[in-house]
Amino acid sequence: MTLQGWAEIALTIALAVGLGWPLGIYMSRIWQGQTTWLDPVLHRPRIFIIDDEPQIHRFLHPALDAAGYEPIQALTGAEGLAAIARRAPDAVVLDLGLPDIDGKDALVRARTFYEGPILILSARDMETEKIDALDLGADDYVEKPFTVGELLARLRVAMRHRLNAAGSTPIVQAGDLNIDLIKRLVTRGGETVKLSPREYDLLVKLAEGGGRVLTHQHLLTAVWGPANASDVQYLRVFVGHLRQKLERDPANPRYLVTESGVGYRFLSD
Repeated sequence: MTLQGWAEIALTIALAVGLGWPLGIYMSRIWQGQTTWLDPVLHRPRIFIIDDEPQIHRFLHPALDAAGYEPIQALTGAEGLAAIARRAPDAVVLDLGLPDIDGKDALVRARTFYEGPILILSARDMETEKIDALDLGADDYVEKPFTVGELLARLRVAMRHRLNAAGSTPIVQAGDLNIDLIKRLVTRGGETVKLSPREYDLLVKLAEGGGRVLTHQHLLTAVWGPANASDVQYLRVFVGHLRQKLERDPANPRYLVTESGVGYRFLSD
């Protein structure tokens, strides 16, 4: 049985014995390896670091973690591209000198399916290398050696620019609900709403729709990947959980509206 199947079993068991939706969803995520019993259900911006130097990961991991990011490492281009395809991060830090594929080739491949910020990290100091990387779709270029402060600043700028280029505003507001896309913070009536990473990704995808209907397949592919494009019931579970956390009356939702047989839309008015 797939992890998806085990996740649904965990959710069913939790509901059957009266544990309720929150713990049911939490057990579901544990079965999928998305969290553990001790992990908080908060979400942080996910940064993929694709670099074959272990010392770079040892240097960046605690720095990014302390700055409120979730760093995820890949040591090869193939590993990094596969990870991005499985679940898009909030930004990518990509080294040009990878062992299995040139970093510029990895950049070109990533840009065929990933629209988020990509920062090039490399010891190459030739001006032509910088120009080539930027022309191929990189958002910025940081040379080794570098300071953590410089890298964090460039990450923040690149993430803001990508939001603006996509036509998104840094803060989505709907009634007393606020979604801060830079800080990845959701509040309702001034109080922080704790969402899992998947719940947050789903909410943002809906909010970015600008009131348009987004199909089940579109949402499932964008948040869970192509392998889960047909798991409509799983999507319903997560939408239901979001309504429990965000709606004043989950049975009569104001923000997360169902379009029967088609998908969902996010209404801000």
